[in-house]
Amino acid sequence: MKPIVVTSGEPAGIGPELIALMASDPDKLPPVPVVALGNVDLFESRAKKMGLEPNWQSINHIDHVDESGYFLLNEPLHVTCIPGEPTDENAHYVLNMLDLAVDLCLLKKASAMVTLPIQKSIINPVWPGFKGHTEYLAQRCACDQVVMMLQGAQIRVALVTTHLPLRDVPKAITFDSIIKTVQILNHDLIHRFGIQTPHILVTGLNPHAGEGGLLGSEEKEIISPALRKLQQQGLNISGPYPADTLFQPKYLKQADAILAMYHDQGLTALKYACFGQGVNVTLGLPIIRTSVDHGTALNLVGTQEINTGSFEQALVLAIQLSRIQHAASRT
Repeated sequence: MKPIVVTSGEPAGIGPELIALMASDPDKLPPVPVVALGNVDLFESRAKKMGLEPNWQSINHIDHVDESGYFLLNEPLHVTCIPGEPTDENAHYVLNMLDLAVDLCLLKKASAMVTLPIQKSIINPVWPGFKGHTEYLAQRCACDQVVMMLQGAQIRVALVTTHLPLRDVPKAITFDSIIKTVQILNHDLIHRFGIQTPHILVTGLNPHAGEGGLLGSEEKEIISPALRKLQQQGLNISGPYPADTLFQPKYLKQADAILAMYHDQGLTALKYACFGQGVNVTLGLPIIRTSVDHGTALNLVGTQEINTGSFEQALVLAIQLSRIQHAASRT
């Protein structure tokens, strides 16, 4: 299998430490090559400060990788990085890593990409309107729409809307957006995750799923008609259900995925169940991309409090999805 590439994210954040911690633990040796993109001197410096001795190798080109383990592919910093203190002068460093990872995946030189957290506030000055990895990767891969999905604790939660102010959510919930989101979700559950007939449960937008129109009309006018259309297309989908009662074991055990209307509606429940072990997956891309479920944790840089759990799970899922894709391509 081709290597997994990892973008180390915000250089002032915990990305370099996460890679160093993983590469220092013999029990976490990956079964495939893992190539971390970022400044090699930065990696070495942060590992040294933590007293780590990572088992990694520097390489000049991804084509030089032919065995399992951790490898470092250098990306020059634009300015010196001070741990815990992001600067927008390194914004292009972060974006260059993302662009390289996408290119390697599109060119089939890498089988998947895993992204470590970025600091959106330092990218906005050089990329106005930047909202996050999900939207950037959609634009970079020329995709009209992608779907954010997180999984953990045997739960998958996908979102109709992602990084929007709450006041903008209702107008973004449309018949067409629900149809397209579910079609992407259903397709990738089948073709990426290998689930033959996915069962998808859908939340309402309003409290009590609108209470028959008393607490909002979106369920009656938009969500339910969209679900009926999808059912007519043969999808195994049901709802809309009240979001405050849907995240119970008796419902979750029936579902391959929950579709929530907006970010915190779905992810609050999932992150309560598995924060630090969850994985973010972007569906609808022509490549495989997974990510951690947390941010840059600037306050933890250089400390002994960094947890690699989400990074481990993101890497495990990237390998799993790559293997499914590789097996499917051979049939």
